[in-house]
Amino acid sequence: MSEVVTSRYAEALFQLGNEKGTLDQLVEECHVLKSIFNENKKLVPFLEHPRVDNDKKNQFMNDVFQGFSDDVLNTLKLLTERHRVAIVPAIIDHFTQLVNDVKGIAEAKVYSVRELSEDEKEQLETVFAKRFNKQAIKLETIVDPSVIGGIKLQIGNTIYDGTIQGKLKRIERNIVTAD
Repeated sequence: MSEVVTSRYAEALFQLGNEKGTLDQLVEECHVLKSIFNENKKLVPFLEHPRVDNDKKNQFMNDVFQGFSDDVLNTLKLLTERHRVAIVPAIIDHFTQLVNDVKGIAEAKVYSVRELSEDEKEQLETVFAKRFNKQAIKLETIVDPSVIGGIKLQIGNTIYDGTIQGKLKRIERNIVTAD
């Protein structure tokens, strides 16, 4: 049920932003909001606490999130009133995916043994944008010491493993199946 609920709120926020032409602003605000929710583990329990009345919760949100647009703030207040504030990060993920789909953007994670240079990131974005027929790819680089060499790229459920470890595993599989 929560996936259906998540998609409904995300789609409603998307429609508001699309009608008003504020999708880019909403995406930025949502990323900030998601990081706030992820970093402050006491926020959700406070907003869900039954002994704190809605007026105090609304005043708290007005004070804390005063730089946010009315659309994001009102969505957050509505979720708090309906005791669904715990799904805010999932709503933001779904909303971001809707915006990216409309703009032809895909998000990807790149795992490498070291931080990639800007030139390397641009090359990867260009190659994989063409491969997935997207306007652009947004890369999140993750330094992973277990990657001996090469890179591993994940877009959605698809993983491209160009690591030395991955190549060795493929060679091992080929040798085992050849026997």
